[in-house]
Amino acid sequence: MTDELIAPRGHLASFSNVGFVFLDRDGVINRKAPDGCYVTSWHDIEILPGVQRAIALLNQTSRKVIVVTNQRGIALARFSEPELQSIHEDLQKHLSSFGAHIDSIYYCPHDVGQCECRKPGTGLFERAFGDFPEARPETSVMIGDSDSDVLAGANMGMKTILITETPYPSCGEVGRATASARSLLEAVETYLG
Repeated sequence: MTDELIAPRGHLASFSNVGFVFLDRDGVINRKAPDGCYVTSWHDIEILPGVQRAIALLNQTSRKVIVVTNQRGIALARFSEPELQSIHEDLQKHLSSFGAHIDSIYYCPHDVGQCECRKPGTGLFERAFGDFPEARPETSVMIGDSDSDVLAGANMGMKTILITETPYPSCGEVGRATASARSLLEAVETYLG
């Protein structure tokens, strides 16, 4: 039974109207750096298995793919905003070689407690909804690997998918997640295929 997802199969239908897929970056698209370390250049990026295919599948179904990511390293002077933008440009180039793309990337450069955009705050989502006026919480899903991702999506009234390596994680917010999966590819194939 350890291979089961948190959400029962009955939840599959609840994702049928999703047109906007919000993704966290670190831990969903690329391997998260160890605690206290930061992804500071493209050379630090290790794309997780299946990510290119997952994003290409979303693109093929005409869903918008939007990244919302906390990037506290900017506030801590570990890297600059131009360096972060360069990483994201390289990410887009990498994905394009697999026939995939991200429609937009939003990031929070602030430290904890300095803003409303740092997840679980909803500022990044509000900006995205402003830029994509056809987007609605009820037709969107947030896919992330942390409590703050799930809580941010829930705060917006969105469906949420928690990426977790274990089927029954101890994360405090897992109960708020609509569903879970072990990878972005599994989430897309199971719920958004």
